[in-house]
Formats: sequence, structure tokens, C-alpha cells
Amino acid sequence: MGVGLTSAATSVLNVTSLVGMEDALTPEIFNWAFNNPKIIVVGSIHARLFDDIISHKFEQERGHSASAVECYMREYGVSEKEACNELKIQVDNVWKDMNHEMIFSETSKFFPMSVLTRVLNLTRGTEFMYKAGDGYTHVGQATKDGIKSLLIDPISISAPEN
Repeated sequence: MGVGLTSAATSVLNVTSLVGMEDALTPEIFNWAFNNPKIIVVGSIHARLFDDIISHKFEQERGHSASAVECYMREYGVSEKEACNELKIQVDNVWKDMNHEMIFSETSKFFPMSVLTRVLNLTRGTEFMYKAGDGYTHVGQATKDGIKSLLIDPISISAPEN
């Protein structure tokens, strides 16, 4: 998992996303982010597992390294379906850890919510990209429509006038 988390590059993306925060960014926040806090680790686990569940067949055809699915199958002697089901449970558990880190952890008491929300939003983004298939490698209409509805044609959430 350690190699898999590094190759997911989610930690780097989280740190990079902080650069745009300008005034809210402090050396303490960078030091925190560079030391793999739990919220960033669980976001990386989410990205790695979700990517591997969705894309491992395609990656096998291309001769890439073993995915979490293949590693789980070998380690526990289970079928591909059983491995995917177990890894999906782990992905679901990541959300429990993410919610705990956002609300109850020491991190949530010492760092601005805007910093934690960036980590949360990156995890939400990976969920969006892989929920209906590999929307990162094989960008289809669902991915394009989702991005368009978010960034180009957003839904107004203003309260109705009386």
C-alpha cells in the first residue's frame, strides 16, 4: 500500500492545492501537509483503491504493475469479485475516517476548515472521476457532463424570494 499511495500522487496534489490559498497559508500548514496527516493519507487510500478497482483490468492489459485488486487476490486467495467487494468496503470506510478527521480530530481544531476542505474536495473529485468507471483515463460523456454542470452551468442554490 505504501508504494501504491505514493504512485497515486494524491499527497502531492493536496500540498499543491494549498498554494492557491495565499493569505491563509502558513509554514505550519505546509509542515503539517508534508508529514502525511491522517486526512491526506485516507484521501490517498481512497484514490488508490478506487482507481485500482475500476482500472485494474485495463492496466493488466497494458502490462502495468499489480493493482490492489491483484495483490488482495494473491494475499487472501479470493476471486477478483471478492477482492473488489472487500476493497469497496475499504473505500467506504475511508469516508468514515475522512468525516472523523474533518469534525473530531485534533487537526480540525488547529487548522482552518478551508485547508481541510481542500483535502476533502480532492477526495470528492476522485470519487466523481471513478464512480461511473475510469473517467480519468477514458473520459466519457458522463465525466464531461459532470464537469460542465459544476463549472460551466452550475445550479443556482439561492433562496426563493417571497
